Amino acid sequence: MSETATRRICFQQWIHPDRIEEYKRRHAAVWPEMLEALEATGWRNYSLFLRPDGLLVGYVETDSLDAATARMAAFEVNARWQAEMADLFDGIETPPDESFVPLEEVFNLEDQLAVARAAHPARAAALAINPAGPDAAHATNPAPTTGDHA
Repeated sequence: MSETATRRICFQQWIHPDRIEEYKRRHAAVWPEMLEALEATGWRNYSLFLRPDGLLVGYVETDSLDAATARMAAFEVNARWQAEMADLFDGIETPPDESFVPLEEVFNLEDQLAVARAAHPARAAALAINPAGPDAAHATNPAPTTGDHA
């Protein structure tokens, strides 16, 4: 059985500035059946972040944003939710869940650490022993000097 790789997706949209409080109110109590549908269709670690000027940034981990969105389309609750939310968004002509503007991921700490550790296992081992760095032991525990007693 093959596994599908999890992808990290970050996207942006805009909320009408005069509708921000309403957007926040609705997301403070998302319908339980909507929450269940998101989970059932592969939306994992899904978060939304909202700036005071209406910039909305979303983050989700899934096998495919297109596939997860298509699976959500099969749920009647999704159509109702999108209709309820549509008037809160600024600059979109299609339902909100079809209007994501994906952002390119240019850095991920875990990915780069894995590559660096694979390329330099000795350094990775030294950092695992002393997370402050291989040279930090000398800075925090300097060698005794003349006159110091252990």
